[in-house]
Amino acid sequence: MDQAIVLSVLVAGAILAALLAALGVAGAVHFTSRRAHGYMHLIFYAILGMVAMSNFLSGRDLSSSAMKFDEVAVVVRHPLVALAQPLVSLLLLTLAGERIITHWLQRDRTVQAPPVMLITFIIFWAGTVAAPALLGLHPHVSHDYVYPLLIGIAAVLATSIERDLAYRAARDALLLFMAAGLVLIPFKPALVLDLSYTQGLLPGVPRLAGLAAHAVSLGMLAQLGLLCLLARPLQRIWLNRMAWGMGLLVLFLAQSKTAWISFTLCSACILAVRQGPAFMRRASDPVRPEFGIAALLGFMVAVTSITLVLMFGDIDARMASFFDSAQGAQLASMTGRDQIWAIAYDEWQRNPVFGYGPTLWDASFRESIGMPNATHAHNQFMDTLSRSGTVGAAALVVYALVLLVLSVRYARATGGLSLALFVALALRSISEVPLLLFGYGPELTTHILLLVTLAASAREAHARTRQPANPMENAAPHFPGGFRPSPATSRVRL
Repeated sequence: MDQAIVLSVLVAGAILAALLAALGVAGAVHFTSRRAHGYMHLIFYAILGMVAMSNFLSGRDLSSSAMKFDEVAVVVRHPLVALAQPLVSLLLLTLAGERIITHWLQRDRTVQAPPVMLITFIIFWAGTVAAPALLGLHPHVSHDYVYPLLIGIAAVLATSIERDLAYRAARDALLLFMAAGLVLIPFKPALVLDLSYTQGLLPGVPRLAGLAAHAVSLGMLAQLGLLCLLARPLQRIWLNRMAWGMGLLVLFLAQSKTAWISFTLCSACILAVRQGPAFMRRASDPVRPEFGIAALLGFMVAVTSITLVLMFGDIDARMASFFDSAQGAQLASMTGRDQIWAIAYDEWQRNPVFGYGPTLWDASFRESIGMPNATHAHNQFMDTLSRSGTVGAAALVVYALVLLVLSVRYARATGGLSLALFVALALRSISEVPLLLFGYGPELTTHILLLVTLAASAREAHARTRQPANPMENAAPHFPGGFRPSPATSRVRL
């Protein structure tokens, strides 16, 4: 009897949620029918706000709960988080659904969404989520898997106006997220700081995790916030400088070497795209060759210095001594990730076509392998290969290649931001899983921003090719007898 009551309540709740979602999408479509954009940019506030609430109410103590693979991580889910999670999911479903429906009811059908991106994203989701969820060794279906699909499709349909709104919303949401973590330092230091951290390059400096799940995640979010700040600076100069100072401080205190390297390379990509052509023109200027000669001499000095160090610096002995140390052994094993990769490879061999399924690395699996905190394979390709099999891995490779080609193609149009976002995702994929689509979280923000950037740039390029030429400017007038007026005559107004 009790089971029947519980089942009835669950069914009624599911029906009510579906009705609310349908009404929300219909209302949003009607509300935005006369606007040039929707409210997709609000997803950044929703996702980061949910992350901040979950970690703030978790009651964690970073000083006593070091992230080690041989200790059980106790996750405390606050009742307010359990209440807010369905509401946030409903909001995301409404915002994304409204954009998709509005696109198919679009007033202006001359500018369509880039079909390559839309098709490859759907194939990527189908190969890495739908296929293992239905055909994997341990199939499992959940409504959480639908949200990234709808959000991703809505991002591919973004226009240039929605791209600008997304940049500003992501920038503001990330700045507020970082500021909240800094404000809590005097009041809840154990919640946002790891005071016992000793493995960083800054001895005696505690590691800042803020309101992120861990310090590495905060470092990547700080990097993304700085990239958005570079793309869309704040209007007030003093406020923009304060934002840069706070972002760099958070990136510094997070002590994530991966985030430092990623931010350096992403900034170099933007600098190369924006300043590279001017640098090459100045270096190859025959009228003023001084700059080109100095640049060439500097390059020659750098190459010579590196060659001398490699020849006479006894690099082999130094590297052997380093890898014999505890720090070197930790680096060689990627902080124990080589064991996780071996387990992921074994799981792929058991079902090479569709993989283990979505529930790989859940609590029961982690307990069975004795790694309670190995929540994923710590590598995008190995995680996809083990969860989704060869089908998912092939979809991942195709999708990554398409993103790479489009990021390079529209690098100049986006001021290098598309290339920087792709590099950030690629570097993150070495040790994390930023392209995982089995739910939504802070890792989804960079992915969505890249899709929005590429989609809007593709739309703009397509619109430029469809613009008809001005006949008064480009069409040559026809004169009888083959006569053509001279340039001086053609400028005379009749």
